[in-house]
Amino acid sequence: MGHAVGEVLGLAAGVAVSPLPIVAIILILATPRGGLNGPLFALGWVLGLAALGAIMLAVGGTGGAAGHKHPATWVGALKLALGVLLVFFGARQWRRRPKDAAQAQLPKWMAAIDRFTPAKILGLGLLLSAANVKNAPLTIAAGASISSAGLPVPQQIGTLAIFVVIASLGVLAPLAVYLVMGERAKTVLGNWRDWAALHNVAVMAVLFFVLGLKLLGDGVGILA
Repeated sequence: MGHAVGEVLGLAAGVAVSPLPIVAIILILATPRGGLNGPLFALGWVLGLAALGAIMLAVGGTGGAAGHKHPATWVGALKLALGVLLVFFGARQWRRRPKDAAQAQLPKWMAAIDRFTPAKILGLGLLLSAANVKNAPLTIAAGASISSAGLPVPQQIGTLAIFVVIASLGVLAPLAVYLVMGERAKTVLGNWRDWAALHNVAVMAVLFFVLGLKLLGDGVGILA
């Protein structure tokens, strides 16, 4: 299990560093219903990652992905494909980055986030975790790694839980600051929001490249 946890730690950190969801939860916490909607967004985020990871565990089974203590060919092929996808998205993000960070723009839906219903907030958390072009491939790769380790089901679930917790730290940190500091959190969270909004594209491009290359290397290593 320790080896499996080590395999997914880097992937979990890559999911945790997600500027756009961090900006989203900070904006949600700044709304009049932030005390309710903030935890709902975090719950949706956690459920999205857990569900996607669980699907991959179900696909791989309890050791069916591993043979002679070596991941199966399909695991290597999957990681290779996901790596190519992330590198492609990284190149696209880098080309589209604004020359001046101050010109960076947030999605238009964020302007209406204070009017979102609790159900929409929960759905937004699910969407930004499980359907995100960076987070979904990394979560799928993590699920494949856990499955290929040949662990019994309880240890698979435990490893996935560790992945989800670490991958959620970026979203849970603003919520924790809000709950602990109350009104005093506005300045801290405002600074985090501004930094994440300014550097979102550049950070995402670098993460796409780095994590894509890691998955490419993992995939080539397994297939070789």
